[in-house]
Amino acid sequence: MISAEKQLLTALLITHNEEHNIKSVLENLSFADEIIVLDSCSSDKTFEIASSFKNVKVVQRTFDNFAFQRNYALSLASNKWILFIDADERLTSKLEKEIISVINQKDSAAAYFMRRKFMFKNQKLNFSGWQTDKIIRLFKKENASYNREKIVHEKLIVNGETAKLKNKLIHYSYTDYNNYKQKMIFYGQLKAQEEFEKKTNPNFFHFYIRPAYKFLYQYIFRLGFLDGRKGIIICYLNALSIAVRFEELKKIRKEVKISKISISS
Repeated sequence: MISAEKQLLTALLITHNEEHNIKSVLENLSFADEIIVLDSCSSDKTFEIASSFKNVKVVQRTFDNFAFQRNYALSLASNKWILFIDADERLTSKLEKEIISVINQKDSAAAYFMRRKFMFKNQKLNFSGWQTDKIIRLFKKENASYNREKIVHEKLIVNGETAKLKNKLIHYSYTDYNNYKQKMIFYGQLKAQEEFEKKTNPNFFHFYIRPAYKFLYQYIFRLGFLDGRKGIIICYLNALSIAVRFEELKKIRKEVKISKISISS
């Protein structure tokens, strides 16, 4: 059933050094009633390019973690419906039409999962764990917020029914080896902070078994070998992120221990 009153949509992005993506993603989101970019003080031309769009509001805030950034961006939104997109994601015309249709239904859910098509450069990655990838990108502002304890791969807490859209979101996450490697290292460093808060004490299992298991699980059981060279690269870099997480955790714990000794002496 179609709602009698047209529902307004706010598109949100958080960015940092996305000058190669920002123009395309903002053009892709031009159908939204409100577009807000929360920029983490980029050192490239992201802020300038985004600010050149007259229909876009750009705000800068120093990055602390992804959950905090997303919740702050949410606080800036004026409309009931939120479309939260990453700078490396794109909507197809079919997905855009589906979003408009869904938010204007009276019996709409509180939030919607979108399946994602992972692009390795300009080629689709068919397996390697990405074949079932889905994430909530469309939701009602009043029904959702991001878990403040999940500072990376942040989780949206939804109060209400969830559903799934039919059309896929295109995810251009992998542009080149070094770019994706740095992203995985950064994620690993942030996850180390989560592990520290959980009081994880890393050992042989964390340093060696966890990364090896991650690689083998994605490469063999999630059929990464069927993606050929692309599968090896993605599975290796995802495993690298696990290794970085616990090496960073070891470093954090050591620094905290030294700090406590210095204070007590």
